[in-house]
Amino acid sequence: MGRVFIAGSINMDVVATADRHPKVGETVAGRQVLYFPGGKGANQAVAASRLGVKTTLIGRLGKDSFGAELRTFLGAQGIDLGSVRDADTHSGTAIITVAASDNTIVVIPGSNALVSADDVADAPLAKGDVAVSQFEIPLPTIAAFFQRARSAGATTLLNPAPAQKMSSELLALVDILVLNETELGFLAGVELSEDDTAARIIEVARKLQARADQTICITLGKRGVLALAGGEEFAVPGRAVKAVDTTGAGDCFVGALASQLASGVQLRAALAFANAAASISVQRMGAGPSMPTAAEVAAVVNAG
Repeated sequence: MGRVFIAGSINMDVVATADRHPKVGETVAGRQVLYFPGGKGANQAVAASRLGVKTTLIGRLGKDSFGAELRTFLGAQGIDLGSVRDADTHSGTAIITVAASDNTIVVIPGSNALVSADDVADAPLAKGDVAVSQFEIPLPTIAAFFQRARSAGATTLLNPAPAQKMSSELLALVDILVLNETELGFLAGVELSEDDTAARIIEVARKLQARADQTICITLGKRGVLALAGGEEFAVPGRAVKAVDTTGAGDCFVGALASQLASGVQLRAALAFANAAASISVQRMGAGPSMPTAAEVAAVVNAG
């Protein structure tokens, strides 16, 4: 059984809930303010670890109260924090507004911006492991991490969010790309919306594919997942649930997918499992704390 190594961001999410989002220049009354451990890297690590796979997180925390709280929370999830180093700045922070189950997010990188190639240089990656990253740490660090992973025979999984342009060299280092249709459209330079057909989305994914054996998975929320695995195309149907908070749903999907791939599960089954995990997470508040356990996901998968 392989392990999951995640190089990524660690944030404290400061969540304000309200009946609706304010317009520009407008103030609305909120209902409550909540503090949740978050950051795409941390969320994905929590998701993978709670599903029973050995998970190592690589990143940086500030020497502030948020940093201490985050380290305590992540350690309690069974995550290996030996590669989470201190930084002489504030910890990453996300300011999130949740209204009518949709969210807006402002992320202040803080210590995440200081995660460097040196931080990933000694990751003990091996064949069968899965190396995961996202776009909340510097891109040169991700490239160094993936180069190390590929030389060790590990699988590289990239979640290019928040979306930004990346080099063809970085894209070529990715074995599995997991993104939504908006991010796919941005990277491919094509306008895509949730109304586009599966055939259209796969057509755009094929244009983005950097290698013939590269896998691209497009998450479509309640519509499920589309996958282009080398030359094969297939769809995994979505699950209809009542969403309470969609924050971290994509991270739950990525962490769950990585956990299954590290456990030797085939892609189609791994995607179905990850889809079920994400559908559970949106029914709870918060990002990191909303991640389900293996038993919870198994119950949903077995129930059909």
